[in-house]
Amino acid sequence: QVQLIESGGGLVQTGGSLTLSCVAPGRTFDMRAMGWFRQAPGREREFVASISWTETTSYADFVKGRFTISRDNAKNTVSLQMNGLKPEDTAIYYCAQSRSALLQTTAENYQFWGQGTQVSVSS
Repeated sequence: QVQLIESGGGLVQTGGSLTLSCVAPGRTFDMRAMGWFRQAPGREREFVASISWTETTSYADFVKGRFTISRDNAKNTVSLQMNGLKPEDTAIYYCAQSRSALLQTTAENYQFWGQGTQVSVSS
């Protein structure tokens, strides 16, 4: 499958901010929903946020009010602005492209994935 590329991860202190970016080299996002997922050690992969082709958004309860997903269709870029980071946000964050233009919140409905970028939050 075609790889997506994430960037922007790093190590921050509690309350800090990071912006993650995702790009699809050699292809466009077209009319597909995009999403962010994360996976911490010993945990299952979990949904973080998604955005439809028409920029309708959905967020997991644990990030509402702190994270913002956005997309630039002309630039084939999707971003995740993360504010008020907590130690429990520590995980590898993955960008994904859906098969559908509609909003998707489950991993099974995403076709293409990036390699992940590490986000670490210290207390």
